[in-house]
Amino acid sequence: MAKRLIPTLNRVLVEKILPPSKTTAGILLPEKSTKLNSGKVVAVGPGARVREGKTIPVPFKEGDTVLLPEFGGSQVKLGDKEFHLYSDEDILGTLHD
Repeated sequence: MAKRLIPTLNRVLVEKILPPSKTTAGILLPEKSTKLNSGKVVAVGPGARVREGKTIPVPFKEGDTVLLPEFGGSQVKLGDKEFHLYSDEDILGTLHD
């Protein structure tokens, strides 16, 4: 059975991108050289509410590649996949090609 998690408020569900451990030629890369904390946005909450009742939308959308802090977020396991739940303020930015 597939589960779908929809974050509340201004939270963002991210699946971390695992960098390759070796090049296409087969050269093994050291662990430190492949460390870039990035992830793909899987789901986005509706946004935070302010005192006047207005909703401030989350600045990310599903499918965005984002830069993540080294520490933080809540680990969530759905089935055999591992995700992380961040507040939109914790995400450092978006990555573009």
